[in-house]
Amino acid sequence: MTSLMLQEARQCPALVRDTLNQDADLYDALGRALRERAPNFVATVARGSSDYAASYAASLFGLMTGRVTASLPPSLVTRYGATMQLAHAMVLGISQSGASPDLVQVMAAAGAAGAMRIAIVNAPNSKLAAEADWVLPQRAGPEQAVAATKSFVLTLVSVARLVAAWTGDGPLAAALPHLPVRLEAALTCDWSPGLAVMSAASHGAYVVGRGPGMAVAGEAALKLKETANLHAEAVSAMEIQHGPRALADAGFPLLAFALDDAGGDDTRALAAELSRMGVPVCVAASSPAGVGVHLPLPPPLHPLLDPIAAILAFYPFAEALSRQRGLDPDRPRGLRKVTDTV
Repeated sequence: MTSLMLQEARQCPALVRDTLNQDADLYDALGRALRERAPNFVATVARGSSDYAASYAASLFGLMTGRVTASLPPSLVTRYGATMQLAHAMVLGISQSGASPDLVQVMAAAGAAGAMRIAIVNAPNSKLAAEADWVLPQRAGPEQAVAATKSFVLTLVSVARLVAAWTGDGPLAAALPHLPVRLEAALTCDWSPGLAVMSAASHGAYVVGRGPGMAVAGEAALKLKETANLHAEAVSAMEIQHGPRALADAGFPLLAFALDDAGGDDTRALAAELSRMGVPVCVAASSPAGVGVHLPLPPPLHPLLDPIAAILAFYPFAEALSRQRGLDPDRPRGLRKVTDTV
């Protein structure tokens, strides 16, 4: 039977097409408010897949607005009682459920500190949404699979729309309506040649990216842990040079997201170097990299949107790898859909 995980991933093109036709006035108003408020920096509050979506937001905010973005550890507020200086900040909370008590508490503290608060949630009536000044609905619909797919994709779309509205960037705004077609193409990409490489991993695996692609590398590594019980670590194509590469060997393969930008070029070069050392390599790219196993991606659309198509191409691969390793992708060991952290 088709897993819930795969069913929900396959819903993404239609959901993205629908959401792009909604909330235009909301994004326009928020864009004006951000230009008027002009926050000095951004703090993000999220857990799990949502935290990797926040990493994507950090890349886009830095590239397009010049704002430094930091992930705010909830424990600073919830366990250590720190008073955060956020009066000149925008605080972005991201959650599928909007129910985690720690995220809610941090957003409340951000409000008390005078921050401009934005929540991207799939449950617009949630407690997290109630603590926000602006609520951007993911519009992913009910998500039943423990391993989030469509809520992650829809969150990235929300982030891209937010940045386009804030900056007024014409090329990004013009590319967004074409994203559903790229997502449809992503679901047809055949990554099956990579299954043998990753299933043979005996020690673990690296998932590598850089720039906006680093966020989807992190999400992919999380999914390999969740669904395939594979100890996968997401590492930047540059950070891996500072020690972590020593782990890579015949039993520790590399999955590289070599997107069509400068960071993708660095990732492709790293894959070639490790392949020459005998490390098994899979390279996700829109055209063959001439090294390792090629995992195809759709043609490039926009450097800030291509990571969204890349992660959707990955999800069926993760689902298939889970099954190949004798697991059920809908029943990750020891996990549940909503995690109440404090």
